[in-house]
Amino acid sequence: MNKTRYTSRLEVSPEDDGEHWRVLRSFLFECGHLGSGVVVRVEAGFITDFASFPKILWRGLMWWLPGWAKYSKPSPIHDRLYQSHYLEVDGDQGPVEEPVTRKRADQIFLEAMHVAWRHHKSGRVIARLEYWGVRAFGWLGWARSLDRG
Repeated sequence: MNKTRYTSRLEVSPEDDGEHWRVLRSFLFECGHLGSGVVVRVEAGFITDFASFPKILWRGLMWWLPGWAKYSKPSPIHDRLYQSHYLEVDGDQGPVEEPVTRKRADQIFLEAMHVAWRHHKSGRVIARLEYWGVRAFGWLGWARSLDRG
């Protein structure tokens, strides 16, 4: 069975605030399987904070997260879904925006982590921990993005 995939390498540049990063090269993540037509598009210029946690949890949790997990493609994918609340689906006339729920966004994040980290011994364990973290606390970011929307 064909696996999901990313279309290019992640290229970012730090912003002056020390917390955010600008995506320099657009990339896609194809969900489900190759040819599914379901994608998350992260455009050049998109701003991400990578793996963020509520400030109170930051000191207790972020120390154990390896650099390859903090600063990798799954986080901008998840940030994009949380900010836009949609993904793209191939339609008869081209890509169509389809609404995405927070649960689906978190499931895509888990899938994206499994793909990106498949060669790391602890990749699946860390992916599960991050997934349960966003399931428990992601509602904060989701609600903020709805308020801004």
